[in-house]
Amino acid sequence: MGKEDILEFRGVINEVLPNQTYKVILDTNQHRITCYTAGKLKQHRIRLVLGDKVKVEMTPYDLEKGRITYRL
Repeated sequence: MGKEDILEFRGVINEVLPNQTYKVILDTNQHRITCYTAGKLKQHRIRLVLGDKVKVEMTPYDLEKGRITYRL
């Protein structure tokens, strides 16, 4: 699995859960997924709040989970 297999979507944080996990509603199809923070967001402890617009990466194998890579 390489970078070409990664799906990228934009969404809005709908619910804040414990341990830096979030429920995100995707802009394209209004699908609700569970996401966690990844990369520099986690390393620098960047806070995300309800209503933030984010960029989400997902794999084609599990379309219910994703990782937040950027806050828009």
